[in-house]
Amino acid sequence: MSAVALLAAGSVLTGCGDNSENQSAESSSYTVPRPENSAYPLTINNCGREVTFSKAPSRVLILNGASVGEVESLLILDQDKAIIGNAQNYGVSDDGGMVPRINALPTIPGQGPAGATTAEQVLAAKPDLVISTWAGGFDPGAGAPTRDQLAQQGIASYVNPAQCDSAQPGASAKKKDGSPTGIKDSFDMLMDFGRIFNVQQKAAGYIEGKNKAIESISAHGQPQGNQHALIAYPGMAAMNTNGLPAVMTGGIYDDILAKAGLKNSIEGDAETTKTLNAEKLASAKVDVLVVGQSSPTENPAEEAKKLFAKYPQWEAAKHNRWVSVSDSAYYGPLNHIAVAKISDAAKR
Repeated sequence: MSAVALLAAGSVLTGCGDNSENQSAESSSYTVPRPENSAYPLTINNCGREVTFSKAPSRVLILNGASVGEVESLLILDQDKAIIGNAQNYGVSDDGGMVPRINALPTIPGQGPAGATTAEQVLAAKPDLVISTWAGGFDPGAGAPTRDQLAQQGIASYVNPAQCDSAQPGASAKKKDGSPTGIKDSFDMLMDFGRIFNVQQKAAGYIEGKNKAIESISAHGQPQGNQHALIAYPGMAAMNTNGLPAVMTGGIYDDILAKAGLKNSIEGDAETTKTLNAEKLASAKVDVLVVGQSSPTENPAEEAKKLFAKYPQWEAAKHNRWVSVSDSAYYGPLNHIAVAKISDAAKR
């Protein structure tokens, strides 16, 4: 991902907001919806819009937005053949099987500003569904088609429900109904796709298994003491005005840490990720360093070494306590991996 793309999608990646609520609302168990076969025409509500499908989509375009959660969700549901163009790819994943599957998909390189897929590209591909990780994926200012324009052509569109408002800088960690964002939203999106593609049983079975794994960690495998973790993506330093690694806080990041039995070292919102300074970072309580990897060329071990050399006062530095994550820390089907890895690191 380019620095421009990272800056444009900064509010998407952080998914942050007022952290004073903590993540208590997200600590309860996820209730897996009862799977039923879809009856077409199928109408769902997505970000306040009614979207109708006459059948399961078979020509799907997935737009960029510094995410892989949407493409990975479709792959978990074995919808590889339905994807005619994909712009989501980090080249690295916490699931060893994801990268080759994503690499095997047809691509649709963006030709608009910040790598956006243009309206001309979308319409020329003749999709029956266009997916974006954030509302800004349908911003005409970036040359993209609007959802209304697509609907006029009989093309359905979908936005990650946790990020309906994320076309605006500093997107909130709360959805329109006031509830906090978290792992639940990754599951909700997967269930949406299960309904849209009529594979609800596969989606529900996957969610049930991963939810039980997370519950087991939360109930029996949590570390001792009041530990804090810092989630830092050095490769996304363009998101921070002071040249620091992008420190993720709020929303799904806090929820992942809570499920692993830790608190976030930095409380704040999307603006915090942008404006965090070295003094605040130095004074943070960091028992575990979580190094985010956003590309295959990055070396998490070297990045951890650099941060520990710069901030030797951290408990994590004193005990060389760190772990790397990639896509499992974002919205998508792999959050259980981040929970397990962070929990294990905290117990070392």
